[in-house]
Parts: sequence; C-alpha cells; structure tokens
Amino acid sequence: MNPAESYILKHPEPYKSIMTYVRFLILTNLDHIEEKFNYGVPFYHYKKWPLVYLNVPKGRSFVDVAFVKGKELEERFPQLKDFNDRKYVRSFQVQNLEDMDEGVLISVLKAAAEIIDKSE
Repeated sequence: MNPAESYILKHPEPYKSIMTYVRFLILTNLDHIEEKFNYGVPFYHYKKWPLVYLNVPKGRSFVDVAFVKGKELEERFPQLKDFNDRKYVRSFQVQNLEDMDEGVLISVLKAAAEIIDKSE
C-alpha cells in the first residue's frame, strides 16, 4: 500500500469513503495521472504537473477536494470555493457522498487537465 492509500484508509467514515470514491474518479477519468504523497496528503499529478489533492482539514467536517489551478476554473465552475483564503487553489468541500455531484467533479477534472495541456 502506498502512502496516499494509507492516508485515505486511516480516516474514519465518511471521509474514507469520500476520498476512496474521489480517488477512483480521478484515476479512471483521466489518462496520464500519477498518484503521489506530497505535503502529507494524496496528490494527483497530470503529465507530471500537480492537478488536485485530497485533504481532511483539522477541525473541519469535510474532505477538501482541492484543484491547484482552481482560480482559473472558478468562473466556469462556481461550485468551487475559496476555502481558507488561498491564492490559486479552489475546492469542493464534500461532507458526504450523497451531496457530491459526480458529473461536475469529472467536468472540473477534465477542465483542469485542459489548462495543463494548453500550457505545455
């Protein structure tokens, strides 16, 4: 088991199920994805560039699905939030699987990958 998987599995429910499902969506909907463990959280790199990471912030009751270049996506996807006053990162705060919009998440993943494709 790699460190990213260990991070996910060490969390209690519902966080473990949320991160497991989001991880599945990331790994199955994009090619050229590499799972890493950076800054103490699971990171997913697209073509060697950081794309998205998963985090359970201390003292919070959600999984932060954070897009590294989220600021460039927030106009197109107003569901992305500026949690914790971050300069570029925007994210979904997922409290349970039932509230997560899988279609929107997949669309944001693909749009984030397009940003990287255009910058190469």
